Amino acid sequence: MNRIDSLFGNDPHGLLSVYFCAGFPTLESAPSIIRTLERNGVNMIEIGIPFSDPMADGPVIQNASCMALRNGMSLKLLFSQLADIRKDVKIPLLFMGYLNPIYRYGFENFCRSCKECGIDGAIIPDLPFRDYENEYKEIADRYDIRIIMLITPETSDERIRSIDSNTNGFIYMVSSASTTGAQKDFNDKKTEYFKHVASLNLKNPRMVGFGISNKQTFDSACSNAAGGIIGSHFLTLLGNCENPEKAIEQLRSDIGF
Repeated sequence: MNRIDSLFGNDPHGLLSVYFCAGFPTLESAPSIIRTLERNGVNMIEIGIPFSDPMADGPVIQNASCMALRNGMSLKLLFSQLADIRKDVKIPLLFMGYLNPIYRYGFENFCRSCKECGIDGAIIPDLPFRDYENEYKEIADRYDIRIIMLITPETSDERIRSIDSNTNGFIYMVSSASTTGAQKDFNDKKTEYFKHVASLNLKNPRMVGFGISNKQTFDSACSNAAGGIIGSHFLTLLGNCENPEKAIEQLRSDIGF
C-alpha cells in the first residue's frame, strides 16, 4: 500500500508534515534532513525541488530555492541522493515542485524514478487539474504515485468535489490566497473556510498549509484537518543554524508538537 494511504488510513489527527528545499543549506544535506525529521517524530516530509521561479512561494522559500540552485541541485542529482533512503526511512515522502523541471525530466521518467527510490507522491502547484486528468493521471496511477492537488478559499465546491473524486492520498488545503510564509494566527474568515470544506464530507483527508508557524496556527490546522504542513518557518530555523536537529527541536517547541 502507498505510504500516504497507510498514514491516513486510520483517520489520524495532529499530523505534522514538514517541507524543506533539497540542496539547502548545503548540496548534500537532503538525506540527513529527512532522517533527522523522521527521528524527531515528523509524520510526513515534502522535499522541495528547487526552481528559478517559484510563483506560489514567499521570500523564505524563494531564497532557499535560489541558494539550492546555486549549490548545484538538480532533479537528477536529487534522485541519486535519495537512491538508498528507503533502507531506513519509513514515513511518507513527497516531492513538491513546479512542472517545468518535471516536464524537462519527462513525467513518466519522473514517476518511474520516484517509484524506484520510494517517493510516494508529488505536489505540483502549477499543474492544472484538467491537464492532470487528461495527460498525467494515468501515468501517475501506473507507478502508484499520488498527485496531491491544492485548494484555496477561492476554489469552488464543484471543483473541490471533482478534485476529491479524481485524486487519492490527501487534499492540500491552502490557508489563504497568498504565497507561503509565516502568519501569527488564522482569522475567523479562514476558520470558516476550513469548516466549510469539512462540511463537504470529502473522501480524502485534508492537510492545511501556508502560514503555520506557531502553536495557534498549528492547533487550528489540527482542529480543522488531519494536521498541518510547515515549510517557511522550518527553513528559517534551518538557515539560521544550518543544523537540522536544532531546527526541528525548535520547531517542535514553537508549535507544541
